[in-house]
Amino acid sequence: MRKTFKYRLRPTKAQETLMEQTLEECRWLYNHLLEQRKTAYEEREEPLSLYGQQETFPKLKAERPGLSSVHSQVLQNVAVRLDLAFKAFFRRVKDGENPGYPRFRGRGRYNSFCYPQSGFKIKGDTLYLSKIGNVKVILHRPVEGTIKTCCISRTSTGKWLVAFSCEVHVQPSPAEDSAVGIDVGLNAFATMSDDSEIANPRFFRKDEKDLKRVQRLLSREEKGTPARRRRRKAVARVHERICNRRSNFAHQESRKIVNRHGFVAVEDLSINNMLQNHCLAKSIQDAAWNQFIQYLTYKAEWAGRKVVLVNPAYTSQTCSNPQCRYRQSMPLSERIFCCPKCQLTLPRDVNAARNILSVGLHTHQEAQKL
Repeated sequence: MRKTFKYRLRPTKAQETLMEQTLEECRWLYNHLLEQRKTAYEEREEPLSLYGQQETFPKLKAERPGLSSVHSQVLQNVAVRLDLAFKAFFRRVKDGENPGYPRFRGRGRYNSFCYPQSGFKIKGDTLYLSKIGNVKVILHRPVEGTIKTCCISRTSTGKWLVAFSCEVHVQPSPAEDSAVGIDVGLNAFATMSDDSEIANPRFFRKDEKDLKRVQRLLSREEKGTPARRRRRKAVARVHERICNRRSNFAHQESRKIVNRHGFVAVEDLSINNMLQNHCLAKSIQDAAWNQFIQYLTYKAEWAGRKVVLVNPAYTSQTCSNPQCRYRQSMPLSERIFCCPKCQLTLPRDVNAARNILSVGLHTHQEAQKL
């Protein structure tokens, strides 16, 4: 399977200038290829292919010498990105959605470039990048497996990162027989079927005052000035800090669950629909349940565990007693589930977690029979 390793780069001023020039050339090429496709369809109703556009690169290099300062495979990857954008666009149109047409990239809106096969080499704490040179990399952990691709990205705060996509062999963890159901929420981030829970850290709420302060200072600066650019970077740093803390939290908690349990059942939530509730939208986004579930899923696959996504319908309203299963209507304000039939009394989220585990085990057993 593929595994990605991300590290911080420490380029010199000259190297940073070269990388910024590479991004600018890639941005120009992306816009040029998009314009070609748009013009060809509007004037001749002729769709252009990925390989047809890549064949024009030698002629483009003669017209725009700056493209020659970029590794050839990096330029080819730009065409691949545009082709994937069009494939995603037409797929969504076919599915009956209303997607946005691929857009031109403005200055500062193209922030990464990739070496898909060659043009890079890592040796010790140095990363060689073709057309750029040897860049210092902070290897806080060793790279595993065979490196397949190398992607360089620039964050909104001006930091440079490298991500290696590696082909590695799965390393299953020791077998665990325990199973757990997880009900995610806002009072507690997650409640387990074994009555334990994970507290909601509310990272955005904690830093909201700092964010308002730097945004207020940003709004006072005139657009297009160096002072506004500095203020914008301060706002980006607060957002980056919140994002990093949230990601670290999801990594740590998902790892703990995968280490303890061999089977995990979790809700398959339609978060986009839940965000229509404007009273809870900010808190739902702050919780980042989808990120947690993604991390939990890939860590479980890596460890040889099983994760099952369960339809959350009626899990909070149904009695978790296997001999009862009575269903009653419950408003969200009621936090204790009291079954009028079997007299079971449980916290609402614990009852839901036990139902999620029951449905998940049943779904897994039915899938194994097929």
